Amino acid sequence: MTALSANENVAPATIAHPTQWEAFLVFAKIGLLSFGGPAGQIALMHKVLVEEKRWISEERFLHALNYCMLLPGPEAQQLATYIGWLLHGVRGGVVAGTLFIIPGFLIILGLSSIYALYQGTASIDAIFFGLKAAVLAVVIEAVIRVGKRALKNGFMIGLAAASFIAIYAFQVPFPLIILGAGLMGYFGARLRPDLFKGSGHGGAAISGPFLELREPEVQPGWGRAAKVLLVWGLLWIAPVLLLAVVFGRETIFMPIAAFFSQMAVVTFGGAYAVLSYVAQAAVSSFGWLRPGEMLDGLAMAETTPGPLILVLVYVGFLAAFRSPPGIDPLLSGVIGATLTTWVTFIPCFLWIFLGAPYIETLRANKALSGALTAITASVVGVILNLAIWFGLHVVFRTVGTVSAGPLSFAWPDLRSLDLAAALLAVAAAIAIFRLKLGLIPTLGAAAAGGLMLRYLLG
Repeated sequence: MTALSANENVAPATIAHPTQWEAFLVFAKIGLLSFGGPAGQIALMHKVLVEEKRWISEERFLHALNYCMLLPGPEAQQLATYIGWLLHGVRGGVVAGTLFIIPGFLIILGLSSIYALYQGTASIDAIFFGLKAAVLAVVIEAVIRVGKRALKNGFMIGLAAASFIAIYAFQVPFPLIILGAGLMGYFGARLRPDLFKGSGHGGAAISGPFLELREPEVQPGWGRAAKVLLVWGLLWIAPVLLLAVVFGRETIFMPIAAFFSQMAVVTFGGAYAVLSYVAQAAVSSFGWLRPGEMLDGLAMAETTPGPLILVLVYVGFLAAFRSPPGIDPLLSGVIGATLTTWVTFIPCFLWIFLGAPYIETLRANKALSGALTAITASVVGVILNLAIWFGLHVVFRTVGTVSAGPLSFAWPDLRSLDLAAALLAVAAAIAIFRLKLGLIPTLGAAAAGGLMLRYLLG
């Protein structure tokens, strides 16, 4: 069947339901081309699934997206899982969600191996020197993009500011900030719904015809919910138990499983919102990474397809590579990366398969929509904290901590300014904001600039 564009006036009366193989090929294509963060990934899915294939209507697509926005985890991957579930049930959801992850996982796994084995060589260090400067501009762009969507009134601006102060100056844990914002939105929407209206997802509606989706052959209920929780809960914990039996409970794999399982249930607002928390824990609490290495991983994730949260693959790889339980470090790293991916994404499937039958109730619930709106505003402040944290570590060679009573925040040694890094960061910002160069060209130019500067300056 010939794909239809959004502007065509002549269309067949009905759209044939795709076979599982057709859906496999389409979601494989989406997984391979899903660059540009969640905004670009969602736009790609909309173009392919709504405008071209017409497997799902505009209304159903946005309905599914709004539900995924309520969940912890990467909304784009969960949206792919949800649409796959609508098309072919649980099997379709598993296939679609997995294909969204696999390409990026394999690429980051390969890059992490190269990084671990050859870190310290002049060319590798120079490339990541340039990439880190560009990533700073990318994170700043994310603050602005999310801020424009979320901060629609003074109350939301104040909530974002309070979240920033809480995490930057008082070190309030990220999960508590999200919980507090969600509760404020949930109850605030009942009292002042005008303050907690979501920004929605604009754009002109696409006219039909569309595939007439079959109604899912499931009904919400406690029995089904218990079954879904049991099956996916066992899948979640099974590899952890296996590794505990094979290698023991005192190995690096147990804290990896525990920490990233926790991340899987609190990552509201996307990867940028949680990365500063992960970076601080991985560097300061666990000692898995050295200062600045989180930026290298983020640079990898920005240049590969799939959800940005796949940067955690790199963290899990390095953690296990540097503390192998009596096996080859490279094998240990692969196990650590795979375990991290498993405990991060298995919950994403759980949320979809558990909650999808209830989406009509969630769609009509203004209190839940208010909670999402407040969380999104709060996330702006958290991402701003990430931008400042990254910026200080990119532009300054030495960053310390200032403490005074309950206050504790990062502060650089101004004499340690890295002029080359600052110039690259400014150049990357100009490329993104003024020249509209795009993510991949900007990162490529920054990597080349890092090589050039390192060799020129010795």
